[in-house]
This record gives sequence, C-alpha cells and structure tokens, in this order.
Amino acid sequence: MAKLPLGTTDKYTEQELVTLLKSKDSKAFHYLYDNYSGALYSIVLQIVIDEELASDVLQEVFINIWKKIDIYDPAKGRLFTWMLNIARNLSIDTLRSKSYQNTQKNQSLPENVDFNMMSPAVQMNVDNIGIRKVLGKLKEEYRTLIDLAYFKGYTHEEIAEMKNIPLGTVKTRIRNALIQLRGYLK
Repeated sequence: MAKLPLGTTDKYTEQELVTLLKSKDSKAFHYLYDNYSGALYSIVLQIVIDEELASDVLQEVFINIWKKIDIYDPAKGRLFTWMLNIARNLSIDTLRSKSYQNTQKNQSLPENVDFNMMSPAVQMNVDNIGIRKVLGKLKEEYRTLIDLAYFKGYTHEEIAEMKNIPLGTVKTRIRNALIQLRGYLK
C-alpha cells in the first residue's frame, strides 16, 4: 500500500473513517492501513510466527476489511476490535489450512535450534501496543486462557483438553476475562 503524500495530515474519527470506508474511499483506506497495519501485523505474527507468511496474511486481512466493511456494526464493538478479530481468525485459518500443514511437514529443522535465541524480529513484543500490560492486570487463570485462545490460536475445546477443565468453564472464564479487559481498555 502506498503512503499518503507527505504533508497530508488527515485524521478521522472512527465514525468518519467507517463512513468513508463504506463508501469505498481509497484515501480513507490508505489512512486505515497506515495507522493500523503495524498493530494488526503484530497480532498476525504472534499467531503465524513466519514473517513472510504474516505479511501475506496481513494483506488478506486488509482485503477482507475492504470487502466486508459493510457488515461492520459499530453497536457491536469498536472498529479496531472488529479488524483484530478478522486478523486473528484469518491467521488461525491459515495455520489450519491444508497447504500450510503440508509446507510444515516438508520443512527440515536445522540442528540445535534454540527457540529462546530467536531474532527480536521474530519474537513478538506485544508491549508495543500495550496488550501485555493490560493482560497483566488479569488473574493468572484468565491471562493463560486469553493467551492460548487469542495469541496461540487454540480453540476452546483444545484449551479444555489441554488444561483438563470443562469446556463450559473455559468459555465462562474467557468471557469474564474479555469483559474485564474491555473495562480496562475504556
């Protein structure tokens, strides 16, 4: 995506931005990309890990945003939350796709890989967008479930099996955690 010309200082309220996007205004879309791509890329990279694949997924995210902006409902949540869900879901779908699974089966790992010594570009620093700080306010049991569900891409069923707790309990705790997070972010 091309950046807006130098000297362009357009700034939109969320409502203005949504209205312009729904009217397929390309200038508003450039603004959206310039102002949100970094945060969305961070989320995508947390899930898919591979930088090249994360870039591809991010492009798909913005294509989906462009195509689906008409179904965005401000009454159900903020624009960023809606876009974050698109990014998260597309990232998880990518990991679960057959083509991705096949490429993973065909890759060889170098000997003596130390995953703790990965480059800083690969290790995601979520603090850049403040999420880890807000997550730190949650109870440990909530924080763990949010991390598994939203940053590592596990389903509620998989979390229930992994943590050996009932599915209903997982869903309730995640729901309560999201309610608390919403309160912290206001």
